[in-house]
Amino acid sequence: MRAKYQGDPYSRTPWDEIIPGLFMGGHVYRAPSGDLAPVVVGNEFDLVVSLYRRDGHGPAAGITDHVREVPDAALTAAQLADVCELAEIAGAAVRDGHKVLVRCHSGFNRSGLVGVQALGHLGYGVDDAIFLVRYRRSKWALNNDLFVDYLTTGLDIARLLTSLAAPD
Repeated sequence: MRAKYQGDPYSRTPWDEIIPGLFMGGHVYRAPSGDLAPVVVGNEFDLVVSLYRRDGHGPAAGITDHVREVPDAALTAAQLADVCELAEIAGAAVRDGHKVLVRCHSGFNRSGLVGVQALGHLGYGVDDAIFLVRYRRSKWALNNDLFVDYLTTGLDIARLLTSLAAPD
């Protein structure tokens, strides 16, 4: 399940650099022809973090791809833990000088959630990180208000609150 959009939710680029070494992208984008086109990752990146998976979209053999299926909807405590872990991995890789792509279906919400959290590991405040993601990727980035709430509350607190609200 993905958040509902008004207007054109597809980026005109396969991926965008948010800060040096940290990129956000999706599995599809709007090609110059106006048609939707697949984004296939080869060896452009040292590390890929995928929150959505589609066969045939890479990355190339030998490139580490951390895959966790995360919905563009309310997340469980376990899914929030996955987001935290992936953001830490992405942030550490960028800090070590690697090129990292964080991707989901369209490259806006789930990748934005991990991207902002990774930026936090790199010293950015939440508001600045959200601004950067929206400015560098798209105005459509993080249009899932729940994800913005998770980030502004803090993912550790959101994870704790989610686990408390989980049915027995």
